[in-house]
Amino acid sequence: MVNDQVDRFFEVLADPTRRQVVRLLGEGPQRAGRLAAATGVSSPAMSRHLRILLSAGLVTDERVAEDARVRVFRLRPEPVVAVQAWLDQVQAHWQENLGAFKRHVEDKGTS
Repeated sequence: MVNDQVDRFFEVLADPTRRQVVRLLGEGPQRAGRLAAATGVSSPAMSRHLRILLSAGLVTDERVAEDARVRVFRLRPEPVVAVQAWLDQVQAHWQENLGAFKRHVEDKGTS
């Protein structure tokens, strides 16, 4: 499950506009129109990007009580946490391998 989440996260964020949207949402909730203006894409293009981010579970949306036509988008922390956990595993693996290599080189130097 976690690997599927990580794969989908990287697949979705391969697009630079979607990465920019995620950065913007990391600063706080935003409306689609504001995201479109900040990224320099049209409203229909932003709608497509947001639909992809929603379907991947990276963002959520909610209707504004005063105007049901307006949606506010928020970044979901769970996919980011899953990617961080995966990165931590990769880093631990490399730290272990580099430590073993260092010990091997040091042992060769004393032989």
